[in-house]
Amino acid sequence: MGFPKDLMYRKFQLYGFLKNLRFFDPFIVLFFREMGLSFLQIGVLYSIREISVNVLEIPTGVIADSFGRRRAMIFSFSSYLVSFSLFYASHSFWIYALAMVAFAFGETFRSGTHKAMILEYLRMKGTEDEKVSYYGHTRAASQFGSAIASLIAAALVFYAGSFRIVFIASTVPYVAALFLIASYPRQLDGEVSPGAREGISRLMTTGKEFVSFLRGPLLRGLFSSASFDAAFKATKDYLQPILKTQALAIPIFLSLSGERRVAVLVGALYFLIYIATSFASSRAGRLEARIRSLPHAVNATYLVGLGLLAAAGGAAWGGIPGIAIAAYLGVYALQNVRRPLVVGYLSERMSHRTMATGLSVESQLKTLLMAGIAPILGLLADRFGVGPAVAAIALAAIGLAPLVAVREGG
Repeated sequence: MGFPKDLMYRKFQLYGFLKNLRFFDPFIVLFFREMGLSFLQIGVLYSIREISVNVLEIPTGVIADSFGRRRAMIFSFSSYLVSFSLFYASHSFWIYALAMVAFAFGETFRSGTHKAMILEYLRMKGTEDEKVSYYGHTRAASQFGSAIASLIAAALVFYAGSFRIVFIASTVPYVAALFLIASYPRQLDGEVSPGAREGISRLMTTGKEFVSFLRGPLLRGLFSSASFDAAFKATKDYLQPILKTQALAIPIFLSLSGERRVAVLVGALYFLIYIATSFASSRAGRLEARIRSLPHAVNATYLVGLGLLAAAGGAAWGGIPGIAIAAYLGVYALQNVRRPLVVGYLSERMSHRTMATGLSVESQLKTLLMAGIAPILGLLADRFGVGPAVAAIALAAIGLAPLVAVREGG
């Protein structure tokens, strides 16, 4: 392996681990259902979050590039803490909507920024050619954090008898992440403008460059990444009601209440999912070497991943939750193989100075698509069931494949 496993490598791994200690992730849909929300209302909340992200995404990416990535990350995690507190304290749909906006602030100041810090560090060390393997390793640490979080979350729900506790518990690792980010070296801030006039000039220059991303050869790559991730992100939490159905159907732990049985099964299966995705992320570089072409790898994982998602929806529709769960496991693993490949593909075609901006453009496209998908998915789930809704979204994304397939050299 060509890159050193130095202190910053360990810090990047620790960041990924702490960032993914979101104890609410395995139970978020079940929490909303416990609060009496319909799938459509859940979809609307997701859409509010994504629209907020869409509005803020590019400006915050530009600010991160212009005024310092560390400060952007610190504000990001502070916003997350506000969001978690609102979810824990309230029973109101409208307060949940406000919490989603606070969550969006966290997402926008973080999205693309930390990846740009990693890529900036590799550039400083002269090991940019190792970016796929390096990013894959840091992402593997993130997925390991998710695996541990699922077990801790299951234990919290088991003993509390409610899904609400997972939000207040999530504040602990995020406070730790704040201190970790503050310890990053100043060089990772990128080109920081010290004065107001220079800052405005920097904003205008960087803004012109991100517009060029949408007009140049990066367009297919951006839409390939955005459409796949939007379909995955919109549907991934619908695994939870499928797991709940399976948990209540299995004749084990019958002495426990329904929610405690769900906590045991959901926590255990999400642990396995994230262990598998952690392994998959760490092997992303090997997959790239075997295929010998980043564009081919990006295109192949697009089709296979969405095919598995369609199979998961079809199996749930057909009343075979075991196969649906197995297919979802495949989707999770493949998404975490694909993500480092996409980042590698896009970063080869971007200036290091505007890396955070370029990756924020990609995230904005993803959130715009998801903002439209989420309410439609919720409406379909309320009317026809979770399985048909998931299958419909996956098949629609597969239909876009000829339009978003990337090519060598652009």
